[in-house]
Amino acid sequence: MENPKLSNNVMSKLSRIRRADPELAREQAKYPHPLPSREYILQILAAQGAPTSSERLAELLDIQPDELEPFRRRLGAMARDAQLLQNRRDDWLIPDKADLVRGRIIGHPDGFGFLKPEEGEGDIFLAAKEMDKVLHGDRAIVRVIGVDRKGRPEGKIVEVTERANKTLVGRVIEEHGVTIVVPENHRISQDILIAPAEKGTKKLARPRAGQVVVVELIEQPSRHSQPIGRVIEVLGNYADPGMEIEIALRKHELPFEFSKEVLAETKKLPDAVRKSDWKGREDVTALPLVTIDSETARDFDDAVYCERQGKGYRLVVAIADVSHYVAAGNALDQDAYERGNSVYFPRRVIPMLPEKLSNGLCSLNPQVERLCMVCDMAIGASGAIKQFRFYPAVMFSHARLTYTEVAAALYDKQPAAREKLASVLPHLETLDALYRQLAKAREKRGAIDFETVETRMVFDDHGKIERIEPYERNDAHRLIEECMLAANVCASEFLREREHPVLYRIHEGPTEERLQKLRDFLGTFGLQLGGGDAPGAMEYARLLDQIGQRPDRQLLQTVMLRSLRQAVYSPDNVGHFGLAYESYTHFTSPIRRYPDLLVHRAIKSALAGRRYEPGSWEEIGAHCSQTERRADEATRDVESWLKCYYMQDRIGETFTGSISSVVPFGIFVALDGVFVEGLVHVSELGQDYFHFDEKTHAMVGERSGRRFRLSDRVQVQLVRVDMEANKIDFRLAESPTARR
Repeated sequence: MENPKLSNNVMSKLSRIRRADPELAREQAKYPHPLPSREYILQILAAQGAPTSSERLAELLDIQPDELEPFRRRLGAMARDAQLLQNRRDDWLIPDKADLVRGRIIGHPDGFGFLKPEEGEGDIFLAAKEMDKVLHGDRAIVRVIGVDRKGRPEGKIVEVTERANKTLVGRVIEEHGVTIVVPENHRISQDILIAPAEKGTKKLARPRAGQVVVVELIEQPSRHSQPIGRVIEVLGNYADPGMEIEIALRKHELPFEFSKEVLAETKKLPDAVRKSDWKGREDVTALPLVTIDSETARDFDDAVYCERQGKGYRLVVAIADVSHYVAAGNALDQDAYERGNSVYFPRRVIPMLPEKLSNGLCSLNPQVERLCMVCDMAIGASGAIKQFRFYPAVMFSHARLTYTEVAAALYDKQPAAREKLASVLPHLETLDALYRQLAKAREKRGAIDFETVETRMVFDDHGKIERIEPYERNDAHRLIEECMLAANVCASEFLREREHPVLYRIHEGPTEERLQKLRDFLGTFGLQLGGGDAPGAMEYARLLDQIGQRPDRQLLQTVMLRSLRQAVYSPDNVGHFGLAYESYTHFTSPIRRYPDLLVHRAIKSALAGRRYEPGSWEEIGAHCSQTERRADEATRDVESWLKCYYMQDRIGETFTGSISSVVPFGIFVALDGVFVEGLVHVSELGQDYFHFDEKTHAMVGERSGRRFRLSDRVQVQLVRVDMEANKIDFRLAESPTARR
């Protein structure tokens, strides 16, 4: 029944709102003067078919005099959210109707940039004069004004809707008495003008030229002025030990200090498992569970145990129960969400959780009781998982083992290693027998197994790189990996069967465009990828087998790998292409990955017959995918700086390597034995005009026909190391396999 106190005018308005938004109408019927919803305002504005003045819009929506002020505020809020836009005449219009595109600014070191649209594909080119108004990461509305000389849509910035940069890290430069800061993020090509210290502000020691500082922006850039900032922190000199990490933390906005609330909550946690924590848990302390990790690991997420069970196996994977200590919504949880994951730099870790948890209470350290979540699996003789169950438990790690010593005992049959592990060796041998079956099942499933070389940096006592060496994964690594994959698949299946929402780890197959490029490339070698329009992992695996050990295997594998998309977190289960799983999630690393913590909470809720709803799963997935990329970018920055530092004393030396990437401006070469990559600019390739052939991943000489292709062997000379830009430049010394 309608509210009898509402006027006819309000009733009429509610009637129209109800047709557009029934739920909002019911809510606003409680109030004497309900404002129209955003959706209804957009609907009315769209019906006009043209920009509309504020007065006319108010008239169309029956806005009363006492409603004008809140109505203007609503329009302003819609403009801030880029739902509406005002033109030069102050008329309101819908951005999509005016060929306007909303999106995020992506800067380029050379001064130009792009707008990445919020919806749809195809970046919009922004000339340098347009980029003067914005910084990398800002959000803006752009009008498409034509195409640039490369045929890309070109835009003009209409409005900046959100500023992304409040602080920046960079180097101090003094020119003619003026202090500026050059941002470390090379996607920001504008220098920051440092304002004189104001009265009442905290005074810092005047930074010296060349020092690294953190700047707070007090004025954003505009068409007529460069950004202005004030120095709020002096980090030190560029070559100070550990400076590369301090820069990366701030450049990529990585949270690295825990809040006072987190420290307070952590302090209240016990130092060990209490008897009260045993309630509702199974006792698996008698099981000889062990952890197997690298020599340098300090946080132990997982422990394993395996025994024979009839013709098959029982595999127990115990994972640290972080969710018992990190409650949803508390300060620890909020900090963990913001971080998304731990970040592993050479010589330093930025943990997702405070050390008391990550290295203590939640780490499955040897010879102490720990709370865990168990995935208890029955696996057939052929490696197929027959059944499984999840349960909370209390465990006791019987040994902290390393990949090296397990490999020495199991595969190298070293007497000393076997004697050292005698108490757990029978269980490890059973675990290895299971691994052999899981590996066969993986091959039968068609999972893609690309060959990659991992490296690690070895430092001297002064913190300087002594050498960079390959880090070979042995069968002990693969053994643990297969156990973790099995537990992750079970976690995914457990929640999928119960129709409980969760973040899946998804990996989609190649896009239609990438697939066509791959097929065109393979065709030049007389090779084909099966599977028609939708090849699966099996087709990729078969092609890798077909390639075998032919000399150009590395080239073909690299191009195949680049045709695939990046794995992300999403509530939409589309499967994991690379692993050839229909359903897959992350369960096994809750100490260092936030999605795993969510999966634990979801499993616990499902076991209790409840549903865990942390908010928008889609938004959380996007956030965790972004923090993962952020961590990868930060670690790459640090490793690049360290490699530059390592190479700066070797200018003039000659090296042999392989072409690792071909781009329009040259070729990147990865050096043998040194594991460092640098650029041979196109101008250093020889006396010819070289052109980039995208289809064959090659640089081709116009006159000579000389070709430099991905994976070709070349000899180069180191000519320059740019520590500030993290760049290494080579010149071509000799090209043993450059083709004609």
